Amino acid sequence: MTGVFHGTHQLLPDRSVLSQPLVPFTARLAVKFAVLVTSWATRRRTRIALSQLEPWQLRDVGLTPEGAFAEARRVFWRV
Repeated sequence: MTGVFHGTHQLLPDRSVLSQPLVPFTARLAVKFAVLVTSWATRRRTRIALSQLEPWQLRDVGLTPEGAFAEARRVFWRV
């Protein structure tokens, strides 16, 4: 399967592979589910890391402590 790579990990499957009629529906569904769960896990890890930053680190990236706190409190399935 081809896809978009980041470092040594494949992040997203190549859309042309998923749209081929030879790929069974359940396989397409499983891949889409895996991509969704992976994005949720990434979002959760990112928000946890954001909640652990010091105020000076937040200022370096252009965030306020209040904004970072609000973002870190969001549940992982919310964009």
